[in-house]
Formats: sequence, structure tokens, C-alpha cells
Amino acid sequence: MTLHVVPSFARIGEENAFAVLARATELQRQGKDIINLGIGQPDFPTPDHIVEAAVKALRDGHHGYTPANGILPLREAVAADLHKRFSVEVSPESVMIVPGGKVTMFMAILMFGEPGAEILYPDPGFPIYRSMIEYTGATPIPVPIREENGFAFSAEETLALITPKTRLLIINSPANPTGGVTPKAEVDKLVAGLAKFPDVAIMSDEIYDQMLYDGEQHVCLLSYPEIRDRLILLNGWSKTYAMTGWRMGWSVWPKPLYDNARKLAVNSHSCVNAPAQWAGLAALTGPQDAVGMMLAEFDRRRKAVVKGLNALPGISCIVPKGAFYAFPNVSQTGWKAKKLASALLEDAGVATIGGPDFGVHGEGYIRLSYANSLENIERALERMGTFLASAKAA
Repeated sequence: MTLHVVPSFARIGEENAFAVLARATELQRQGKDIINLGIGQPDFPTPDHIVEAAVKALRDGHHGYTPANGILPLREAVAADLHKRFSVEVSPESVMIVPGGKVTMFMAILMFGEPGAEILYPDPGFPIYRSMIEYTGATPIPVPIREENGFAFSAEETLALITPKTRLLIINSPANPTGGVTPKAEVDKLVAGLAKFPDVAIMSDEIYDQMLYDGEQHVCLLSYPEIRDRLILLNGWSKTYAMTGWRMGWSVWPKPLYDNARKLAVNSHSCVNAPAQWAGLAALTGPQDAVGMMLAEFDRRRKAVVKGLNALPGISCIVPKGAFYAFPNVSQTGWKAKKLASALLEDAGVATIGGPDFGVHGEGYIRLSYANSLENIERALERMGTFLASAKAA
């Protein structure tokens, strides 16, 4: 028997962080001590008041379907939170509650991707961008994210890549995997340049918008009224509130696209888990102390990671300004990045991700997540130093 699966599935990729997590878990089952700096999720529990809100929702009988676009109180809370933080007016009718951040990527790329179209995406960047672009048959156009720019995107370089075939531009700041933050002047320049390309939609992935250091301020793309009619904003609860397993995301859509997103929700997941939505409401409207506490701890770890990496032979690391990742340059070690990441896991017991898993411009780098305890981070850096001092590059 031959099952004829459509050819587009041969083009779909993966997120290698999950493969590394699986291998690290397998090595742990074999009795090996593994320090996981690979997976990008906070190592803190979801704050208690958020958990209790979900428990209460279950006890209150919130067991059924909700509207496909999310419960109204939660959409109102998202709009109010955006107004409070960025002084932008957002209608709850433009907010979509979705099961995680990836769903917004999936929807946006499905809407604009087809053979003959081009979609621009950051590289190195979150691997699902390219995976979904290739799945649709569109041509992925990498926007280089360069260390010499502090891993901020260059407006000039981005605009130069736009052609008559460009349908969608994806941007991400603060960024995964680099921790780069693009300054307001560069965003201003990008938005001004986009005036020449009114038919290009923009998806701004701002999932790390509250994870900033050294006085950096987040530049929300909703603050630019001139692009609001073609802007899709991606955000969610996973990183800020340590809610990765709750699968809670939200997005803001321009009016012409909103109903397309709602129909995709109806056809795919129907609606988001009901009690999780009440938990999301408690996260936005309740105390924010835990967010500040987590950020302060990430900052402590960030400083330790950068200092430790720069003391290792053949490794240099610029200071990340956002998210919870460091993206050190390992080109002087003599190792190819993915081989180094694999050897560090198998031989040193430290899980990291090779830069090429984040795109064609990722060679020469590895990603470390500092969403792990300071003690484990220091142990990992010590192991990496011992390994690099003794192992020959493969």
C-alpha cells in the first residue's frame, strides 16, 4: 500500500531544541548528569495566583467551548495591558487568543505563503519561520541578523531585500536565539521605508517584550499608526509568566485579516482551553511581582553567562539585551557549531543548540539558554571550559 501524502510535508522542518531536549532526557535516563541550557523556557513555576485562577475556573464550571477568538474578558485585558504599557488603542475585536505563539506564525504564513511569493524572516531566527514558509511553497528570504549590529536587524538591509514578490516581512525583537534588541531609531527607519511597499504585510514577534535589560525599552510595532492596517502582532503568556505548558498566546490582527484568522481557528483548534484563558486573565490583571522577580534573576544569570563564556578558550560573547539567551561566537574554537553542540552534550553533559539550527547565518555560534539556575550555569561553564581545553575539534 502506498499512501500519497502531499509533497509539501517533505519541506516542513522542526525545532531542534525539542530534539536536543529528548536526547538530554535519554542521557539522563541512562544515568548521566546533564545540564540543560538548550530549551527556551523559564525554570520557574507559574505564579500561584495564576494557577489558582485556573482551578477556580474549573470549579466554577468553565468546562465547555469558548468563542474561537477567546473569551471577551481576556481579549479586553490584552487590549488594556497594551494601552497601559505602550499607550496604544487596541480594540478587543482585533485580539485573538490562540494556543501558543506558534499559531500566529502558522496563520500569518499560511495567509501569505504560496509558490511565487517571497517571505522575509530573521536569520538566525526562530526555526519555525522558515519551516512554515517552505511548507507553503513560498520562497524564504533570510534577513541577516549580524553580531556587529548587536544582533539587531538593519533597516537598510531589510528594505533592500523587498521585491515585487514580497508578501510578508517577519521581525523579532527582543530576539530568539540571539538576545538582540533592535533600537527605536532602526525601527523608525524600517517603518519609514515600508511606506514605499504598501502591499507588504508585517508580522512582529514580540513574545519577549518584557524581558529587557540595561535600561532597554521595548519598541512595540503597534505604536506606528501608519502600518497598523497591515501589522500582525504576536505575543503570549509563555515566557513572561512562565506558562509554556499552558499553551497560551495572543495576537492582534488588522481588520482585513482578522476573520481569516478566526476561520483558521475554527478549522484547526476550535478554541483555547477554557480554564487556561481565565488563568491568562489573572496573569494580566493580577500582581506582577513574579515577573519582576524572574527578570531580576535572569539578569543575574545573564551577567554570569557572558562573563563565563568570554573566559572560555576560543569563545567570545556580546552582551544580550533581551530574552534569556546568549549567542556566543565559537568560530575560533576550530569546531563547526553543530558538532560542538553535539560534543558538549555527549561528552561534557551540557545541552546547547548549534547556531545553524536557527538559519543559514547561524554557523559559528551556539545558543545557550540561561533559564536555568545560577549554580547549574556555573557548573555548565566549568564543564565547557574543561572540554574545550582538552578536546580536539572534530
